[in-house]
Amino acid sequence: MKKLIAIIGFIALTTAVMAQTAEEIVSRMEAEMSKHNESEGFAMTMDIKVFIIGTISSRSYVLGDKMRVEANRDDNQFITWSDGKTDWTYDSGKNEIEITNAKPKEKTETDGDTKLFKGITDGYDIKIDKETATEWHIRCKRSKSNPDKDAPKRMDLVVAKGTYWPVSLTTSVTAASVTMRDISFGVTEEQVTFDPKKYPKATIVDKRQ
Repeated sequence: MKKLIAIIGFIALTTAVMAQTAEEIVSRMEAEMSKHNESEGFAMTMDIKVFIIGTISSRSYVLGDKMRVEANRDDNQFITWSDGKTDWTYDSGKNEIEITNAKPKEKTETDGDTKLFKGITDGYDIKIDKETATEWHIRCKRSKSNPDKDAPKRMDLVVAKGTYWPVSLTTSVTAASVTMRDISFGVTEEQVTFDPKKYPKATIVDKRQ
C-alpha cells in the first residue's frame, strides 16, 4: 500500500510540474515562432465570416515585400500578387489580369515577418479555457488597462501541444469574425512572383499611372 501511495504521489507531483499557465504557453509559442526568420517567408489561411454574406477564405503567401493572396468567390478565383510597388490581380471569371500601382501602406514590425504572433496577447487577460489531448484553447479578454480601445474585446487562441505552434487565432469585430489558421513556413520566389506566361490567354488591363 505504501508503494502504491508513493506511486500516486509521484504521478501527481509530475503532473503538477508539467502543468503550464496560459502565459507560459504563449511565451513558449512566441519563442518557437521566433526561431524562423524573415528570409523563409510564411503562408497563412484567413477566414472572414460576415454574418449576412457568409465565410470568405483566402490563402496568403508572404516573402519579404512580396505577397500572393488567393481567394474564391461565387465560383470565381481571384489571385493578387504584389511586390510592394505593383499589384497584379487575376479574375478567372473575366479571364482578366488588372495591373495597378500598389497602395502605400505603413510598415510595421510584423509585415512579411515571422513576428506575426509576437505580443499578440499584450493588453489581454488570458486563461486556458479548454484543454484537449493535442491542444490548448486560450481565451483572451481585453484588459481594462488596454490603451487600444479599437482592439477586439475577445480573442480565442489555439496552441498545439508538443510543437507550441499556433493552430488558429479567432477575433470578432463588428458583424464579422476573423480566423487565422494553417500557418506554415517556407515560401519560394516563384510562389509570390507574377508570371504572365502562366496566363497566356488572359486579357491584360494596365491601370498604372
